[in-house]
Amino acid sequence: MSAAPKAEPAATAGLRQHLALAALVLGALAIAFSPIFVRLSEIGPTATGFYRAILAVPPLWLWWRFMPALPRVSAAGSGRRLPPLALILVPGLLFAGDLFFWHLSIQYTTVANATLLSNFAPVIVTLGAWLVLREKITAAFLVAMLVAICGALMLVGASFQLGGTNVFGDMMAFATATFYGAYMIAVAKLRGRHGTQELMLWSSLVTGLALLPMVWVMGEGLLPATAGGWLTLFGLAWISHALGQGLIAYALGHLPASFSSLVVLIQPVAAAGFGWLWLGEGLQPLQLAGGAVVLVGILLARRAQMNGGG
Repeated sequence: MSAAPKAEPAATAGLRQHLALAALVLGALAIAFSPIFVRLSEIGPTATGFYRAILAVPPLWLWWRFMPALPRVSAAGSGRRLPPLALILVPGLLFAGDLFFWHLSIQYTTVANATLLSNFAPVIVTLGAWLVLREKITAAFLVAMLVAICGALMLVGASFQLGGTNVFGDMMAFATATFYGAYMIAVAKLRGRHGTQELMLWSSLVTGLALLPMVWVMGEGLLPATAGGWLTLFGLAWISHALGQGLIAYALGHLPASFSSLVVLIQPVAAAGFGWLWLGEGLQPLQLAGGAVVLVGILLARRAQMNGGG
């Protein structure tokens, strides 16, 4: 009879959680660049989403093929092999839906509405984490989530308006939150058996292939007009997708999905700051206060997690 695997020392487990938290924050900062890249893109939003995923495949393949595998939650699933159907299809299709509906929402509603409603993903993730991942969700964590979402509402300020002519776009933005929340749950579930590299490689390939026919349906061109246009797409693919989503996928193997989804709310805070720095978009006092409230909500969620919650 084989010996039972040794429990990981507490110090090692603590270090791994700190590294995962650092990866999560850095991943959120990396994806915060994506609105800038999308704004600067010379092609349509769906085509931009296609390149975001497909141009990330070469560096992700190199990472998977030549770099040592990052730790999994369990030892199962090791080795270089073709992944199962669920690994190939589910996260990639969910992320394709996230990108498609996100870009569609921007066309049919205000940026403020699209930003806020798409950031309701923590609600979806928390529900999925409780139902699918069997995470314990405490009252303290729910309060922290409410605080963070209120901060996100303050961040978009008076620009947020429900109803009127934006109903379709608002529905698309909430669909974005649903798809991204489901994507995070799928990644968290699969990270128990698979490394970050193979998960990101195959899901990105599926995302790109799923978005390609939608480019044709939306009537968008595929070729940027200048070299700068190509650089923008490579920046989006390598920084926001391969690096940003890769770090988040790594973190989801070591941190609760519910808590991780709240930390990712750093992304709209950082995006507002980057827009101010590079695009000259002004920041109002209410937006600054909203960013601070989001961070307070994340800190409260971290305390709840350390005390055994979400």
